Amino acid sequence: MGSGATPYDGVTVRVRDVVHDVVAEVAPEELPLVAALVRFDDATVVRRLGRTGGRREPLGFGLGEVVAMAAPVVWLVLDEAGRRMADAVVDAVATRSRAVLRRVLRRPSAPVSLPAALTPEQLAQIRRRVVETALTRGLGERRAQAIADAVVARLVLPDTEGGAPDPRTPERG
Repeated sequence: MGSGATPYDGVTVRVRDVVHDVVAEVAPEELPLVAALVRFDDATVVRRLGRTGGRREPLGFGLGEVVAMAAPVVWLVLDEAGRRMADAVVDAVATRSRAVLRRVLRRPSAPVSLPAALTPEQLAQIRRRVVETALTRGLGERRAQAIADAVVARLVLPDTEGGAPDPRTPERG
């Protein structure tokens, strides 16, 4: 992407792809969780990862095991950022047809995406939210900073391998 790209030039990156790449870097032991989650639409994933309380999780493990993991932190923060940015585009494009556009942009089957080019302010805000969310969910300061750094690096640096692998595809080996 050229240096003249704007956050709203139509080029996006799927949240689930960024989550996969970041988790592969900072917590590869969590890749089975990411692989299990990609069979759901993003709204369902966020609902399941964002739950609090003592009830049993449908993913096959309790909330206590999810709390101190990187994948939920990254997915929840990036989903929130992507939805906020989509709302900003909707507000800027057409105030009168906001409800119609939100339904189109938030189709349950459509993965949440982020602009491929984010401003330094947007990157800083995402980084802060990752650190805050990680600390709230029981991760230590150093771990939270490392995850936040990996998220920002993934959002800033182009994918040099031609695209993230589809985590729904079974690994061969």
